[in-house]
Amino acid sequence: MQTHFSLTINGQQTAGDAGQFDVLNPATETVVASAPLASVDQLDQAVEAAAEAFTSWQHTPDAERQALLHSIADVIAANANELAEIIVLEQGKPMFLAHAEVTGAVAWTRYNADLPIPVDIIEDSEHKRIEAHHKPLGVVASITPWNWPLMIAIWHIMPALRTGNTVVCKPSEYTPLNTIRLVELINQVLPAGVLNVVTGQAEIGGAISSHPGISKIVFTGSTPTGQRIMSSAATNLKRLTLELGGNDAAIILPDVDVDAVAEGIFQTAFLNMGQTCAALKRLYVHDDIYDALCNKLVELAQAQVVGNGMDAEVTFGPVQNANQLKIVTTLVDDAKAQGARILCGGEQLAGPGYFFPPTLVADITDGTRLVDEEQFGPVLPIIRYQDVEEALARANAADVGLGGSIWSADIDTATQLANRLECGTAWINGHAEVLPHAPFGGCKMSGFGVEFGEQGMLEYTRLQVININK
Repeated sequence: MQTHFSLTINGQQTAGDAGQFDVLNPATETVVASAPLASVDQLDQAVEAAAEAFTSWQHTPDAERQALLHSIADVIAANANELAEIIVLEQGKPMFLAHAEVTGAVAWTRYNADLPIPVDIIEDSEHKRIEAHHKPLGVVASITPWNWPLMIAIWHIMPALRTGNTVVCKPSEYTPLNTIRLVELINQVLPAGVLNVVTGQAEIGGAISSHPGISKIVFTGSTPTGQRIMSSAATNLKRLTLELGGNDAAIILPDVDVDAVAEGIFQTAFLNMGQTCAALKRLYVHDDIYDALCNKLVELAQAQVVGNGMDAEVTFGPVQNANQLKIVTTLVDDAKAQGARILCGGEQLAGPGYFFPPTLVADITDGTRLVDEEQFGPVLPIIRYQDVEEALARANAADVGLGGSIWSADIDTATQLANRLECGTAWINGHAEVLPHAPFGGCKMSGFGVEFGEQGMLEYTRLQVININK
């Protein structure tokens, strides 16, 4: 892995005017590398470079942009090992999951490359033709979180480039290295200024939100930060796509085969150590199968190998940062104080690193912080219910609505219940599955706008109607 990391502005690598900051390995609490600390002036330079590049990039022939995205996918694939290593060192996930993230990034890039930009014909009569075209917006800012640093950057960047926009990226200060390297690699393919990266902390994020030269912000992260972005973006009526926090509920009906569904429930709850926006975070289980499912989930949790993601045998890495570990610990301690039963895990492991084993909490219900608040970590509360209508009401009582799921052997019944979940995506016999061709977004306090598929791509465009009198 390289040891020197720089900003990329107008195709050039440059040091941060405001100095540097250390990036820690969450498995060892040691410094991985230093990242450049950009100044607001350097953000202005990046936006200016992107705006200048937009004047020509927006007119690049569609087929050429498609070919360039495929070239980007080639470059990512050729550097997969390096990118995966950076992910593990700064984010903490096991190596197999980091490689899956890189593989997914390549596939997502190719999907966007091949996605056509539609021209909708509203009328085509003897005397009139009306066409609806989708035009790029200008400079798009991408603000990404620390849980999937490569994949979410790709989710933001590729549809923006595909539709003719230019981009300024601002990754999380916890995991900036992967995005820095990704932008360097992509700049081997793209014209200067089309894709830029600035790294820093709250000052840079705030300056992006209110920057008059930015036409759109796509943000993945917490609801409070999304609210601040939305407020600041009003200065020039920026377009926004906000994918914010969730507290996804799953309802397990009594007709399921416990042995058949337990693995899927466990993996979608503890995906990336539970640090996934759409992970299963509240598990409502019918009384008839409650104890059996709890026991099976404990078996799966205790089979995990917790440790440094660079070790080949590890299946479960650390919490990414000390602040998030404190949140997880606080919620578990509160659950214990409220009388909940810890089935396994429940405490930070001794030694260096932010390790918290997969933790299952039973005999808990709504009104406890661990159920009502998003834990975003390796802890799953398991709530007993007897009446499915009661479970549905509990699931919908949250002020967030990203995802939810129903698990049942009866697909018709499950579909009827899924239609009543108040969330952006409702899965049946699964959870947390995001696909490049299926729009994904939340409702309520989980944000607005969608990503993925044609609908997600078109969020990076404005509509222009061409009205032709023949």
